[in-house]
Amino acid sequence: MTNPASESVTAANARLREQLPFDDQRDFEDADRGFLGSISPGVVHAADGRVVWDAEAYGFITGDAPDTVNPSLWRQSQLVAKHGLFEVVEGIYQVRGLDLSNVTFVEGDTGVIVIDPLISTETAAAALGLYRQHRGHRPVVAVIYSHSHVDHFGGVFGVASVADVEAGRIQVLAPEGFVEHAVSENVYAGTAMGRRAGYMYGAVLAKGPAGQVGAGLGQTTSVGEAGLIVPTLYIRETGETHTIDGVEIEFQMAPGTEAPAEMHFYFPRYRALCMAENATHTLHNLLTLRGALVRDPHIWATYLTEAIETFAGRADVAFASHHWPTWGADRILEFLSTQRDLYAYLHDQTLRLLNQGLTGAEIAELIELPPALEAAWNARGYYGSVSHNVKAIYQRYMGWFDGNPARLWPHPPAELAARYVNALGGVEAVVDIARTAFDEGDYRWAATLLDHAVFDSPDHAGARALYADTLEQLGYGAENGTWRNFFLSGATELREGNFGTPTVTAAPAIVAQLSPTQLLDAIAITVDGPKAWDLDLAFDLTFTDLDVNYRVTVRNGVLVYVEKPAAADAELTMRLTKARMIAMLGGDADGPGVELDGDSGVLRSLLGVLDRGDPSFEIVLP
Repeated sequence: MTNPASESVTAANARLREQLPFDDQRDFEDADRGFLGSISPGVVHAADGRVVWDAEAYGFITGDAPDTVNPSLWRQSQLVAKHGLFEVVEGIYQVRGLDLSNVTFVEGDTGVIVIDPLISTETAAAALGLYRQHRGHRPVVAVIYSHSHVDHFGGVFGVASVADVEAGRIQVLAPEGFVEHAVSENVYAGTAMGRRAGYMYGAVLAKGPAGQVGAGLGQTTSVGEAGLIVPTLYIRETGETHTIDGVEIEFQMAPGTEAPAEMHFYFPRYRALCMAENATHTLHNLLTLRGALVRDPHIWATYLTEAIETFAGRADVAFASHHWPTWGADRILEFLSTQRDLYAYLHDQTLRLLNQGLTGAEIAELIELPPALEAAWNARGYYGSVSHNVKAIYQRYMGWFDGNPARLWPHPPAELAARYVNALGGVEAVVDIARTAFDEGDYRWAATLLDHAVFDSPDHAGARALYADTLEQLGYGAENGTWRNFFLSGATELREGNFGTPTVTAAPAIVAQLSPTQLLDAIAITVDGPKAWDLDLAFDLTFTDLDVNYRVTVRNGVLVYVEKPAAADAELTMRLTKARMIAMLGGDADGPGVELDGDSGVLRSLLGVLDRGDPSFEIVLP
């Protein structure tokens, strides 16, 4: 069940329509430029028939924005939903709209260099097929991963094989530190991030004017097979150049920006600059809503300045792994400068205001962008937002505590809710106050009240229904695609129940790249501390395929490992391959391939205190 947009949301969306330069059509011209064709229908299937991508589902995004969608977000979704093969310049081609990200094909003397092969094998293969349909069957001679996020390497098996890489027929290039970050970034908090990503991308929301219309950076994520081929060449220094199939490439390192391992690169033959994901047609996330480490806007802006000084005067086109290119030296300089100024301004002004004693939440309400940035379409908050990015900057420098002692030791949400509800006269009174706020269009206050109400009385039908209606209206008014998805996903769970983590991507090839220490770290964070308080375990763990041994101990609920030779008098020695350890972590503890020498009870004791994460933990309910 969905409701129409309220009068207050409709009015707010209408005001925004008057404030922003909707008559500026340059982005639409750029997004259509060089179109060569697309797959028809725009649907990609897995081998078992599952739909892993459906561009046709967004066919409704035409014409003027409905009242249930912020008109600025509607405009962005119209642009991002365009799918097909596009010529960037003669010799460089992009497939856009077949996944969250873009894949780019750079033609060399004999073959093609593939940049950022999407999330899934299936979508990458479809993109390569579309390219070859229009440009001929050029062999893939190299793959470049611009950075360490899965939407920029996960589809590599759709364009390359391990056999071809090992035989030297395909090179794989990536920034230094790529593999470590690619396989570890989502391991430690992966369960929680996956659950929240379902909200962030609106995974269960129906596509439509009252549902999911996109995520700002791309429409959504594909759900096919993700893989990883280890790079054969790591880029380590800015200014480093390499020639692949006759094409010279000049690299700029940009670590610690949108990704911990990231780089930009320039093609002199084509006077073309690839900005990875550091300059796109939106304000990006400094802290993604699914969860991550806070990114550094200061270093982000610094590397954009370096890119401007190094490449802007030599480039006729700038493209990225999301959105559409920008052509012309003057427009490239304007675009990159706007992006740079955006991150620098948010960083510097947040620091200025926190040094005046304002908290992150206060700064987020107070800060205003300069008029030129406010009017720039590429600076709008479709994926990141000024509000949550400012709070992230505050968090990066100051942490969660704002210095007010009353907020140093508050009650946790359920206990706090019970006290608020009691103080306000009970749950019925709280719902009545929230209803008044809802009718007045004060949805933020209504949501706060109803959050307390459902955490105090989760089965109260009236509170849940009104809370869902409130989140729905907040979604209808959100300019940010991921905010909209969060609000509407919360409304969905309140109405229909917990949907868990619906889009877990099968990625055994990525998990296979975990190092032994990362595997042991993954075990350590699943130890149920209280259950393990009284354990005192010590054993040797030998990875037979890697010829390395770790002495593993569990004491005081903490698993510690040290690389050292196996001891002859160890209470237990466990020998297995890394692959077998991965299978054990996946739940296959009793299968073959594990050699135990000594007291097997040590292993049983350890396995007995491991506690996997819950992919269906509650978010809008206690």
